[in-house]
Parts: sequence; C-alpha cells; structure tokens
Amino acid sequence: MFPLKVIVFVALVSTVAAGPWGQICAGNPRNRVRGCDRHGCGHYGAPRLGGKKHLGVDVICRDGSTVYAPFSGIIRGRVNPYRKNNAINNGLLLRGSGFCIHMFYIRPVRYSGRINKGQKIGVMLPMQRVYPGMTSHVHVQNCNRSNPTRNL
Repeated sequence: MFPLKVIVFVALVSTVAAGPWGQICAGNPRNRVRGCDRHGCGHYGAPRLGGKKHLGVDVICRDGSTVYAPFSGIIRGRVNPYRKNNAINNGLLLRGSGFCIHMFYIRPVRYSGRINKGQKIGVMLPMQRVYPGMTSHVHVQNCNRSNPTRNL
C-alpha cells in the first residue's frame, strides 16, 4: 500500500503537469497564441484602436476546425463579440471547474447544457471572410477580463 501523502503528491503533480485547460482547437494541441499580423497581436493586453487593450487571448484555429471545451462545466448561452452582425459574430459563455470564459468566433453545436473537457462545442467560423490576412483564431476571454494566458 502507498501512504496517503504519496498518493496526494502524485495527484497534484499530474494536475499541474497537465495544465488546467485542455486543447481548444483541432490542429493546435498546445493552444498556441496568435502572434502579430497586419491586424494586430493576439496576446492579452495587446494595443487596440482608440487606446484600448486586448482583453483576451487569441488561440490559433483554422477556419472550419473543430473547437473543444477547455474544461468541464456548463454552456450558459450565446455571446456576440460585435454589435453589428457578420460571418463570425457568434460565441459561447462557459462556466465550470472554477472558470468563466467567453469564446468568440465559433459556431456552437448548442447554446446550453453540460459539457466535458475535450468535448466538441463548435466549429471555427470563417474569419478570413471578415478579416483577410489575420491569423484565424478563437478569442478566449475571462468573464472578469483578467488574463487567461496561464490557463492555456
């Protein structure tokens, strides 16, 4: 028999090594963040027009790719990144496992219900149709607008 301390230690190391969130987009197992292109940069805090800052992280995802739940929880509904409608104006609000996030630029499979980490939740929308030359990506933003990078 293993002592309880050893079992707890192994469980903690396994959790830390795996990271809190799973893969977000098919073809990007490490959740690589969009670099800079002619439209701007994908990291948290990157400058935006009008002196604003980017309040999320852009996880690289090719148009049409499968998008997965980064953690287990509940889909709480639809969220739109824009006031005006366009081909990528769709997304989800996810809560669970101690997290609350918005995921933009995806066509969801559904707008409510329980989800498991790694489960398909949607498909990446055609970003190139709206922003030609921008690296296609899923925008991930914490509900409290804090930096989500460490969870990737």
